[in-house]
Amino acid sequence: MLALFQEAAHETGGGPFSINPGLILWTLIVFGILLFILWRWGFPVLIKSVEERERKIEKQLQDAERANAEAQRLLDEHKKQIAAAHNQAQEILAKAKAVSEKERATLLAKAREEYDALLNRARKDIDAEKEKAIQALRREAVDLSIAAASRVIEANLDTDANRKLVSEFLESLGKAEKKK
Repeated sequence: MLALFQEAAHETGGGPFSINPGLILWTLIVFGILLFILWRWGFPVLIKSVEERERKIEKQLQDAERANAEAQRLLDEHKKQIAAAHNQAQEILAKAKAVSEKERATLLAKAREEYDALLNRARKDIDAEKEKAIQALRREAVDLSIAAASRVIEANLDTDANRKLVSEFLESLGKAEKKK
């Protein structure tokens, strides 16, 4: 086989580095025809495809810019809603604090009123008990006075009449003290 290649190489007139003008001419003709075919039908399709891809990329960029602007708008709107919710929460807290202060003041006033009423009732009870004690002391003083007077006179006096007399005397003394 090697012999065949060598023989073919000698017949064509050289090796791989030898110049063959016929081969060059046909190579140029085929290259020109191929270049013409590509220029006529291949390049326009290729250019159209590249331009279409360029338009598609530009459209995607514009869509991305619009989506970015929409996202930014939504973010701003969300921030405004958060700020409004925060302000509303602050208002609710302020109202709750005011209501609690008002309720506290109301409860404190009610407690003071109950305290005053309880104190007044206790004073009235003390005054009533004081009056009862004074009355009891007067009765005791009348009895002691009658007992002392009957021993002094050594006579048996009428106790009901003497009690009435001493009671009237003590009452007149009590009225005189109250007028002062």
